[in-house]
Amino acid sequence: MQKPPKQVVVAVVAVEAVSAAFAFRDLARRDDDRVRGSKLLWRVVIGLNPGNSVAYWLFGRRS
Repeated sequence: MQKPPKQVVVAVVAVEAVSAAFAFRDLARRDDDRVRGSKLLWRVVIGLNPGNSVAYWLFGRRS
Protein backbone atom coordinates (compact mmCIF):
# COMPACT_ATOMS: atom_id res chain seq x y z
CA MET A 1 0.00 0.00 0.00
CA GLN A 2 1.26 3.43 -0.94
CA LYS A 3 1.66 6.27 1.55
CA PRO A 4 -0.52 9.33 1.05
CA PRO A 5 1.24 12.49 -0.11
CA LYS A 6 2.51 14.78 2.65
CA GLN A 7 0.16 17.56 1.55
CA VAL A 8 -2.84 15.30 2.21
CA VAL A 9 -1.58 14.38 5.67
CA VAL A 10 -0.89 18.02 6.53
CA ALA A 11 -4.36 19.05 5.30
CA VAL A 12 -6.11 16.34 7.35
CA VAL A 13 -4.16 17.26 10.49
CA ALA A 14 -4.96 20.94 9.97
CA VAL A 15 -8.69 20.26 9.53
CA GLU A 16 -8.76 18.09 12.66
CA ALA A 17 -6.91 20.72 14.69
CA VAL A 18 -9.29 23.49 13.60
CA SER A 19 -12.31 21.31 14.30
CA ALA A 20 -11.00 20.51 17.79
CA ALA A 21 -10.28 24.18 18.49
CA PHE A 22 -13.83 25.16 17.51
CA ALA A 23 -15.24 22.32 19.61
CA PHE A 24 -13.24 23.44 22.66
CA ARG A 25 -14.38 27.02 22.15
CA ASP A 26 -18.03 26.00 21.76
CA LEU A 27 -17.81 23.77 24.83
CA ALA A 28 -16.37 26.60 26.93
CA ARG A 29 -19.09 29.04 25.89
CA ARG A 30 -22.04 26.62 26.10
CA ASP A 31 -24.08 26.32 29.32
CA ASP A 32 -23.89 22.99 31.17
CA ASP A 33 -27.54 22.20 30.51
CA ARG A 34 -26.96 22.51 26.74
CA VAL A 35 -24.31 19.76 26.72
CA ARG A 36 -25.09 16.05 26.77
CA GLY A 37 -22.93 14.59 29.51
CA SER A 38 -20.11 16.19 31.42
CA LYS A 39 -18.08 19.03 29.95
CA LEU A 40 -14.97 17.47 31.50
CA LEU A 41 -15.69 14.19 29.72
CA TRP A 42 -16.05 15.97 26.37
CA ARG A 43 -12.80 17.88 26.94
CA VAL A 44 -10.99 14.59 27.55
CA VAL A 45 -12.61 12.89 24.55
CA ILE A 46 -11.76 15.77 22.20
CA GLY A 47 -8.24 16.08 23.65
CA LEU A 48 -7.43 12.39 23.21
CA ASN A 49 -8.13 12.51 19.50
CA PRO A 50 -9.02 15.69 17.65
CA GLY A 51 -11.14 13.61 15.27
CA ASN A 52 -13.48 13.03 18.19
CA SER A 53 -14.63 16.62 17.87
CA VAL A 54 -17.00 15.32 15.19
CA ALA A 55 -18.66 13.19 17.87
CA TYR A 56 -19.09 16.30 20.01
CA TRP A 57 -20.69 18.21 17.12
CA LEU A 58 -23.05 15.31 16.37
CA PHE A 59 -23.92 13.99 19.83
CA GLY A 60 -22.60 16.29 22.56
CA ARG A 61 -24.64 19.43 21.96
CA ARG A 62 -28.25 20.11 22.82
CA SER A 63 -30.28 22.69 20.90
